[in-house]
Amino acid sequence: MKIMVTPCDGIGPEITAATMEVVEAANKAFGLGLQYDYEDTGFASLEKYGTTLRDETIERARTYDGIILGPQSHMDYPARDKGGVNVSAGFRVKLDLYANVRPARVRPFLNSTAKRMDLVIMREATEGFYPDRNMYAGSGEFMPTPDIALSMRKITAHACERIARAAFELAMKRDKRVTAVHKANNFILTDGLFLTQVRKVAAEFPEVKLNDYIIDAMAAHLVRDASRFDVIVTTNFYADILSDLASELSGSLGLAGSINANAETGLVCAQAQHGSAPDIQNQNIANPTSLILSAAMMLSWLGEKRGLPNFEAAGAEIERAIDEVLANPATRTRDLGGQSNTDAFGAAVAKAIKAEPVRAAARA
Repeated sequence: MKIMVTPCDGIGPEITAATMEVVEAANKAFGLGLQYDYEDTGFASLEKYGTTLRDETIERARTYDGIILGPQSHMDYPARDKGGVNVSAGFRVKLDLYANVRPARVRPFLNSTAKRMDLVIMREATEGFYPDRNMYAGSGEFMPTPDIALSMRKITAHACERIARAAFELAMKRDKRVTAVHKANNFILTDGLFLTQVRKVAAEFPEVKLNDYIIDAMAAHLVRDASRFDVIVTTNFYADILSDLASELSGSLGLAGSINANAETGLVCAQAQHGSAPDIQNQNIANPTSLILSAAMMLSWLGEKRGLPNFEAAGAEIERAIDEVLANPATRTRDLGGQSNTDAFGAAVAKAIKAEPVRAAARA
């Protein structure tokens, strides 16, 4: 099993190093047979090759089973025609990683705003209100005159249908509830198309209960009582906002795992939800939990899709080990009130990895 690793920008190299220590511990404990190749993206690639994301990198990524992608400093990149390509968008769109899966759950031993929450946000990741991924050529954002700025949104029946299907398939493994989020009262055609496709898919899953909320009301409902929700499905922009909100309600954006996946091609990319935090880079104080959890999700996803119980067990064990380390205030990172550095936290999680779950999985 081949994994491409690209640390990218800011705190990316630090949290990636901590993540890889954990992944390698799981690799050894569960006999995964992982092989890693490192690839430059972001500023490292810009300095070497004149672009933050080379076409060669994308083509090479197609030959891997999984990708671990560190955060990017997109706001600090030069213009696109000077090499400043959005790395995350490049991977998602060019590799068609349409399902951005973002869980959020409360851990009772951590302070959180939400009293109870265990949900997953299914985010469509290849179109929507993002100008770098809704045009065949050029950008969906432009200025016809110096005092007018326009931005176009693309919503397709195909993209809506497949993210809805992914959401309902996930709900069948959970609590059989899906909430569709939209603004169809104003975006009558675009969000209306999304809602139509969700309802078409829902008809194929009579066991799953579907309801829907307008985006602004949904934000309020999440804050009021996030325990009401199981699987949330929505378009790119809305899901981006709601997933950050849900993660903060769970205790911190630094606790939020995330994968970008395509079940048809079998490719999956682990990516932390948060940004590159250049203000704390090279200080060894960043919380690597989000990227470690993302890597665990990647292993679990590969295990489920390819029928590999040791991969599923490895993903579950990494999550358990993270909770074990987070439960001890002394071993938390500074953002959670502890004193652990980035590398020390990764080492603690790696040390907590135990091989017993794979034997349990094999017996099952």
